[in-house]
Amino acid sequence: MQFPIILVSPARPENVGAAARAMKTMGFNELRIVDSDAHLQPAARWVAHGAGDIIDNVKIYPTLADAVADVEFVVATTARSRAKFHYYATPEQLVPLLGEKQQWMNRIALVFGREDSGLTNDELSLADILTGVPMVADYPSLNLGQAVMVYCYQLASLMQAKREQSEQTQEQQLNALRRRVNELLIKLGVEDDNKMSDWLTQRLGLLEQRDTAMLHRLLHDIEKKLAE
Repeated sequence: MQFPIILVSPARPENVGAAARAMKTMGFNELRIVDSDAHLQPAARWVAHGAGDIIDNVKIYPTLADAVADVEFVVATTARSRAKFHYYATPEQLVPLLGEKQQWMNRIALVFGREDSGLTNDELSLADILTGVPMVADYPSLNLGQAVMVYCYQLASLMQAKREQSEQTQEQQLNALRRRVNELLIKLGVEDDNKMSDWLTQRLGLLEQRDTAMLHRLLHDIEKKLAE
């Protein structure tokens, strides 16, 4: 399984270097950066120390949407749940959830926002689930490098886990389900009901593979009936 770490518009090269070092220490190797060249500044490499290879292989994207275009499941970090209807998980709670997902998905991404303002609501809407580090006080908060280390440490076990492939596994199964649900809402003429649409599509990410497959079967039957 590929597990890219995505930094959105990081401002400080030291934070990028610290994130790369945390990734390297815990077995993560793919760093994506959105709308920033902070990794090109010398300070990033100084702080990265032995993780220069991660800095050298950074992938750059103009928007977060572009950065997650090939990702099957997106986890976004935030200090508070600002997006409506999203489920919210602690780093510890992510482990079993993502452990199940990695058995039938090839690429899961973990997204970190800007140092000063985090992720916008539009960016949070791209996520399947939100996560945050529980803290006793709102301030001082974790800086970007520290936050990346917390998550890489917590999720490191997933990088060593072997994927148990099955004949029923289908790549992009969840994304295909989202498309079918959206198409069904359009056919039913209820696509403008934003509350229902958001509630439904954002909860699809919590389904396990068996549930996803069963919902595909149900949608197939509904589509067949509507076509009669």
